[in-house]
Amino acid sequence: MPTSGPVVGPLSARASTILVVEDEPVINQAVTDRLRGSGYDVVQAWDGPAAVARFSETAPDLVLLDVMLPGFDGHEVCRRIQAQRPVPVLMLTARDDEADILVGLGVGADDYLTKPFRMRELVARVAALLRRVERAAELASHPTSDLGDLRLDAAARRVFVAGDEVHLTPTEFDLLVCLAAKPGVVLTREHLYAEVWGWPGASGTRTVDSHVKALRAKIGAERVRTVHGVGYALEPVTDS
Repeated sequence: MPTSGPVVGPLSARASTILVVEDEPVINQAVTDRLRGSGYDVVQAWDGPAAVARFSETAPDLVLLDVMLPGFDGHEVCRRIQAQRPVPVLMLTARDDEADILVGLGVGADDYLTKPFRMRELVARVAALLRRVERAAELASHPTSDLGDLRLDAAARRVFVAGDEVHLTPTEFDLLVCLAAKPGVVLTREHLYAEVWGWPGASGTRTVDSHVKALRAKIGAERVRTVHGVGYALEPVTDS
């Protein structure tokens, strides 16, 4: 697993705490060492039950979570920890399969990396996710938006479709806010990845596509228009 490349450290004065959940000892320790070298505090777990227990004990700022774990898998871990407290989750998966990725997104994961991965990319994605959490507080000053029968309350982080509340993951909500800021305007995948995930210049188009698919399933496919080869636009829809 390559470890070359510049170190990307945390952006705040307080060192962020990261929970690394990986049952392969070599990978777990390599990731832990790299993150500690980048200035983060790291706690470790090697199976599903221990991951949930460590999460409760340490209240980490972010979780790096392998999908395949003893005890119960990463999807169940993600479901349980998100029920305790919303937290950014970066899933690590050995299979680049859309169905697996959508399951992870559905239980509250924010992003994913496919093994084998570069340590530099992992650290950069951790930093980007933590940046996005810091920026989320800025949404509190945004007014409520109405686009047809879609109502978006950015301050309360609530979404309503035709009067019924729709429950979105944190990433789905941030993606919707980004699209809603320019209704009808086509935003490129690269722009969405830079704005929502906070990592400009990176190749995260599949991540964007997977989150758009999950968002469509909740708010209605007709609300997010695809421009093939370019990106997506949010279209107002009136319930008739």
